[in-house]
Amino acid sequence: MDAELEKKLNSLIALTNAEGQPNANILWQVAKDIEFIKLNVKVFGYEVARALAQSLPVPGDTKPFKVGLGWRASTQADIASEWARHWLGELKIPRIFHRKIWEFAFILQILYENDCLMAGRKGLGFGCGVEPIPSYLASQGVNVTVTDLPPDHPARAGWAGTNQYTTDLFSSFLPHLVDRTVFEEKVSLKYVDMNDIPSELSDYDFCWSICALEHLGSIQKGLDFIVNSLTSLRIGGISVHTTEYNFMNSSHTLDNWGTVLFQKEHFEDLANRLRGLGHHVLPIDYSVGNDVMDKFIDLPPYSHDLSEVQHSIFGDHIAHLKVATDGFASTCFGIAVIKGK
Repeated sequence: MDAELEKKLNSLIALTNAEGQPNANILWQVAKDIEFIKLNVKVFGYEVARALAQSLPVPGDTKPFKVGLGWRASTQADIASEWARHWLGELKIPRIFHRKIWEFAFILQILYENDCLMAGRKGLGFGCGVEPIPSYLASQGVNVTVTDLPPDHPARAGWAGTNQYTTDLFSSFLPHLVDRTVFEEKVSLKYVDMNDIPSELSDYDFCWSICALEHLGSIQKGLDFIVNSLTSLRIGGISVHTTEYNFMNSSHTLDNWGTVLFQKEHFEDLANRLRGLGHHVLPIDYSVGNDVMDKFIDLPPYSHDLSEVQHSIFGDHIAHLKVATDGFASTCFGIAVIKGK
């Protein structure tokens, strides 16, 4: 945008003029209450989520069971399910209606259904950051390779401030999930660019990533990563990932950007590509749910951008399954592929 034009527009939407009076003009009339409208939406959405979460059975003496999970979007029904209850109990995470919570449960359910949560299995995590999955896997006797971007990678700078990178091996160590000596024995760290997976990473029983592949630079790079991730597996191994799904707009989406948004057509093309390469694609369900939290699309600012005052308003119960991303409604979507050859 032209600098002078941007300066003029900013002056028109300012709340007050140079004298501290209301900056009354046509744009001011439109813009002055937008932030309050957004905050009101967030308050009521979070309160509904809080009430719904409080009505759910708390984690207890549960056992895992198979439900035939495949490709799917995060939904309220999934969070309320018994399979999610089990895995969130295993991770010692409160069961709230948050898409990140859904991702953890989805990954573990897929791994369980494919016999990966067993002592001696080998797992490879891409873009792991500080997620709890490596510690939990180690507690089950799984040998885990944690990966993240090399320290000198230019893309790392944009995420370092949000504490989402693996700065060292113990960034992913959670003492309430696994003993430190077990973690040290079972988990190792390698720095890996997901756009260039080293050939020496091979013969794993499974690999996974959680909302990482949409940050690889483009939709095509994200799709290529899923295909390339299969090179790290033995035949019969499973590759499972979550990413961002633009579920409401079929004509436009975000591409060639810091965060890209995949559409149904991209997942369909990917599934066909994988089948053509001889791999087994698990069943696909594009439903985004029809319960109240499935219809709540959260608006920015999100947790890492909230001011101190806003944090005091919302507290710690920030919950959403769908979010607005640069004007598009998106949610988490899980993908799982078994290597065929």
